[in-house]
Amino acid sequence: MTDREWLSKYSDKIRKADYIDPALYGKYGVKKGLRNDDGSGVLVGLTNIGNVHGYVMSEGERRPVPGELFYRGINVEDIVNADKKEHRFGYEEVSYLLLFGELPTARELVDFKTKLGSHRRLSDGFKENAILRHPPQDLMNAMARSILFAYAYDENGAPEDMSLENTLDTSIDLMGAIPTIAAYTYQAKAHYHLDGPLLIRNPDPRKSTSENLLLLLRNDGKYSRLEAETLDLALILHAEHGGGNNSSFVTHVVTSAHTDIYSSIAASILSLKGYRHGGANLRTMRQMDEIKKNVKDWRNEKQVAAYLEKIADKKAGDGTGLIYGLGHAVYTISDPRAQMLKAKARELAKVKGRCDEMRLFEFIEEKGPAIIKSRHPRAEDLCANVDLYSGFVYDMLGIPRDLYTPLFAVARCVSWCAHRMEELVNGGPIIRPAYKPLFRPRQYVSLKNRK
Repeated sequence: MTDREWLSKYSDKIRKADYIDPALYGKYGVKKGLRNDDGSGVLVGLTNIGNVHGYVMSEGERRPVPGELFYRGINVEDIVNADKKEHRFGYEEVSYLLLFGELPTARELVDFKTKLGSHRRLSDGFKENAILRHPPQDLMNAMARSILFAYAYDENGAPEDMSLENTLDTSIDLMGAIPTIAAYTYQAKAHYHLDGPLLIRNPDPRKSTSENLLLLLRNDGKYSRLEAETLDLALILHAEHGGGNNSSFVTHVVTSAHTDIYSSIAASILSLKGYRHGGANLRTMRQMDEIKKNVKDWRNEKQVAAYLEKIADKKAGDGTGLIYGLGHAVYTISDPRAQMLKAKARELAKVKGRCDEMRLFEFIEEKGPAIIKSRHPRAEDLCANVDLYSGFVYDMLGIPRDLYTPLFAVARCVSWCAHRMEELVNGGPIIRPAYKPLFRPRQYVSLKNRK
């Protein structure tokens, strides 16, 4: 028997042994994927950190409402509008809010930025051993590995210390360092696997997170104010999305086991890596590539609509019938992140000369939901999600696709740290939901009697 034949035979055994009749979930009242029948999440915890609002319950049924995203009770749209009015970067203020539960004073914000800036630079030993000696193929795996490697470089020499003070100190260190880790990890891949130059520039502790990312990623280190503002907005909108999103829930689960913070953040990174979570914008951009390649004139709305119908009919695309960038588990009428990022994308598209492409994305947002609903009459309201525009924004910023999901991790790191500390403060038991066994006890059969 060849290896392939052996694998095929024993994979079939696994499929047979592990298969569960879907009807049994309903029979025993099990919420598959921790989802209720209407698609909403099963309530498994309480949080003060963030909330995603896309519908209200009325007479036992979900009623769609325009989407809102709250950080510590404050509407993110209000934060973004204030940043725009005051012409400043806002990700650091959002980070402070998520960690400490209140908006900083001007003095507190300066001090916080200074503290983050002091952790931007990686030590030569860490940079060499964690990144450059192991040039990555996959950046998310490499980032998780680097975070685990940081355990050995713990500044306080007590990586297992579960005290809130030590956890906060390590959180600030990781939040300051993770943009640099992401940038250097990409530069290592570009050099060792893509034959590019090895560009390792020191971060600037005085600059914002978005500015440092552009500084470290670009060959000349130059960027415009609009470019840095656009990336800053993307970081703000990806910073938090409630305790029930997959990677933040992983943070709570792993923290409840009382493992160290490095293991907790690494686990959350690897959760985010999945295409059902942080990798969704990559699928959106691949689908956009396909549309532009196969539609003779993708500026012609009728031709684009016809191709979207082919995708929905599983005659094009990846065969799933999904139009990526549309639909969300909570948001129904609108995703506020998509709306805010779209407005900034329009502004950037004008400068970059890419208004035709911008119109293509907007057309998909306008017409795509009706195409999907015409084929699925029971489908609820669909809206564009943040992934429809985030990949396009990154592309206009010249950010390589390998970095799309790592940038999500950079933005979300503060949320994972905040959720970890919330879990520690409240001192709950280890998270251990129950699984109902479907087998009946059976007798052990001695080897000589087995057939």
